[in-house]
This record gives sequence, structure tokens and C-alpha cells, in this order.
Amino acid sequence: MSIHEECGVFGVMSKTPFNVSAMCYYGLYALQHRGQESCGIVVNDDGVFVSHKDIGIVSEVFTKNVLSSFPAATMAVAHTRYGTTGGTNRNNCQPIEVNHQKGRMAIAHNGNLSNAGELRSALELSGAIFHTSSDTETIAYIVTKERLTAPSIEEALSRAMDTLEGAYSLVLMSPQKLICARDPHGFRPLCYGKTKDGIYVVASESCALKAVGAEFIRDVDPGEIIIFSNDGVVSRREHCGKEEKKICIFEFIYFSRPDSVIDGQSVHMARLNAGAVLAQTHPVDADIVIGVPDSGLDAALGYSRESGIPYDIGLVKNKYVGRTFIAPCDRLDRVSIKLSADKDVVNGKRIVLIDDSIVRGTTSGRIVALLRQAGAKEIHMRVTAPPFLYPCYYGTDIDSQKNLIAVHHTVPEIAKMIGADSLGFFPVDRLDQLCGGSHFCRSCFDGVYPTKIPKDNNKNRFEQRLSERAKEEI
Repeated sequence: MSIHEECGVFGVMSKTPFNVSAMCYYGLYALQHRGQESCGIVVNDDGVFVSHKDIGIVSEVFTKNVLSSFPAATMAVAHTRYGTTGGTNRNNCQPIEVNHQKGRMAIAHNGNLSNAGELRSALELSGAIFHTSSDTETIAYIVTKERLTAPSIEEALSRAMDTLEGAYSLVLMSPQKLICARDPHGFRPLCYGKTKDGIYVVASESCALKAVGAEFIRDVDPGEIIIFSNDGVVSRREHCGKEEKKICIFEFIYFSRPDSVIDGQSVHMARLNAGAVLAQTHPVDADIVIGVPDSGLDAALGYSRESGIPYDIGLVKNKYVGRTFIAPCDRLDRVSIKLSADKDVVNGKRIVLIDDSIVRGTTSGRIVALLRQAGAKEIHMRVTAPPFLYPCYYGTDIDSQKNLIAVHHTVPEIAKMIGADSLGFFPVDRLDQLCGGSHFCRSCFDGVYPTKIPKDNNKNRFEQRLSERAKEEI
């Protein structure tokens, strides 16, 4: 078990046809850090949907030949994925496309429904046949079902939101409209902007807007539905204010790119603050402060500024290897391929090592070992997240306490297990100081959940159920 990325969603709406697939490509490229298992683009050519989806990173899936096969169009939705609910296979690639009595729809989703199990069971009992094991298909079914009686696709989505629980930031495309929506808690980020040419762009993070030349307009509010069409931009707010705002704190600690701004808060500044708090709460005599690339670098700079200990680059990342947390292969092998210690920097030094989290401790132990081999005299590890103690039901791939090292061991024991001279976690009671306010979900740290806890906590429960059915039939 490990921490995975969030998915990334992207959408484009223009009044005139253009090379919309290329814009989606660059948008997904900017969101690649949120998922490297699969990706997809669906373009809307005057009501005709053309799509390409596959397993792999953006540059592998969307070759020059693939991109040239897309027609000029006015709308598109795109997605880059890692699996929360559902495994890694082509069926689970998004956006999901639906043909129904009232037309066509394509939908891309970031998040995890906490009531997906009961919703899917009810749909199956009513005759629904599922082709994937992802929450997104459940959302698509419910929206489609509501569309049969609703006067518009946005009304169908609004009715569906009465049923959905948990985390979802959506970009949905019909033949005539591009629609985005964010769950009433606002667990996952979503924003939109506009280019100088008048093209509207929706994205999980503001960094993707900048990548395609769009100026940030604002974040989508929790519970808000925004409709983009040839008639303009319309906001529906009937779900706003229904729930307390609870954006995932890990968006600021790890998930998001440091140059993104989420709900008015700079990710870079949040990580600088995290490092400063660690320097205040876990001071130590040392020669240098180094960060684990990439999400530990900003916090290491913050620790250095607050403590007065010089900042340096002691770990070098191979930029052509994806994040350890994403790729489904042996973690130890990937750490040694991905990172190397600079002996000239760390040899004979007392080091403060800053990282974003410790889940099982395996990766941390390997990083500490790399620094020891390079001659580090002392290694004092500081972590910008509090200890993980509880499962997450909203998109972070922590589905049980079984392999959480902090559940079973004390801080001194963990330090010994990973080979560090000392260890300090970010204090959970100071999380508000990361970026101000208490409007964050911190359930994986304190066990206080904004929604009902699901009875079925198996992230691959649908695939397991299908497997069990297959055995029964045999």
C-alpha cells in the first residue's frame, strides 16, 4: 500500500473549431503529476465524439500520429488517471463515453465516492450493466438515468449530486455544452480560465491553465455547477453551502504542483510554511537541509529559512522516471533508479532530510540508506505530513490501517526502522498554519470524517466481485 496521485481533469470550450486535441495534450501534460497510469481525450466535432484512450503517460499515448487523427472541434474533455476505485486496465481509462436516449455524454472525474458501493449495487439490481470498475461509470449511470426525465443535462447532473457522496470534481461534455462541477465539500480542486481568443478552459489545477495560455478566472466553488455553451457561462449554486468545506490537505502537502494556486492558496507557500513549522517544532543541530524531490524541496527551503541551517541539493532526481508512488512495480528498485545522493554535498555532514510523508517506511528507509552510502554523518528526518493513522475514502489510496507504519510503531521505533538518527512529523494540531483556516479534510490523520464511513472499504471491490462471480459460473 502506498500514497498515489490524484487524477487530473481538463476541458475546453470554444465558439469556433480549432485544434482542440493539441490544447488538451498540453493541459494533460501539465497535470501529468496527478496520474501516470492512463489518459484519454474525447473531442466534440459538431456533436460527433472522437476519442482516444490508453494505458501510459501522455507523451506515450498521444503520439503525433494520434493527435493528427483528431478533427478540429469546439469542445473536448480529457483525463489523466491513477486508480483509486478500480484497477489499471483499458476499460477504466477516462473520459467515459455514454450513448443514451437523450444524446451523448463524455465525463472525466477526479476523486472517490464514499457511497459508490451502495450506489453501484442499487444500479445493478435495477438492471445496469457495468463495463468498468471505476466510480466514474457509476456517476455516468446516475446522470444518464436522471437525464431521461430532466429538461437539461445540467439539471440531470444537479439531481445526481443529491445522491453522490464523497469527492468528485467533474468535467462533463454533451453535444452542445461543457459542464464542470465540484462536490459540496470541495475535496478536490477545480478551476477555470479563458484565453485571449475567448476559449474557456477547465482544469484540476491552475498550472494547466497557464500551460495552454489561459488566464485564471476563479476556482469552482464547492457544490457549484458551471455550464459553458454558445449562450455564455452560467453558474448553478443550489448545492453550494450544503456541507462544510473540506479540501484535502494533502493537495498542499504532496498532490498538487508547487506553482498551482488552489482556492486562493499558493501550494508553494503552503510547503514553505510546513518547513518553517517543522523547524519550530522539531529543531536539531545540523550542517545542511535537503529535500526529497519534488514535493520535499519547497518545505526544505522553508525549514532552512526558519532554522538558519543552509539549504542544499543533496538528492538528485532522474526526471525521466515517474513518481515512486505511481508506477506499479517494486518500490525499492524504483527508488534507486529515481534518486541518487550527491556525495560532494552530503559526505561527512549532519543532514536534515525533508520529505512529504511516511506510509510504510520502505521508501524512507531506502532514501536514508542512499545518504548513508554517500557518507552522511547524521540524518534527521522531518516529514511535512502528520503520521497516517486512518484510511481515506476520498481518493488517496490508503484503504486500511494494516500497513500504516505509524499505527503499529512509535516515532522512535520508526526512526530506528528507517535508519534515521531522529524523526519528526508535522504536528496535526498545527495543520491550519499550512495555508490558513480550518477548512481542510485531515481524516487520514485524525479519523474525523466529513461523510459517512462506507461499509465496504475495498478499493478494488468491484473487480473482486466480478472475479467471484466468474468462479461461481465456472
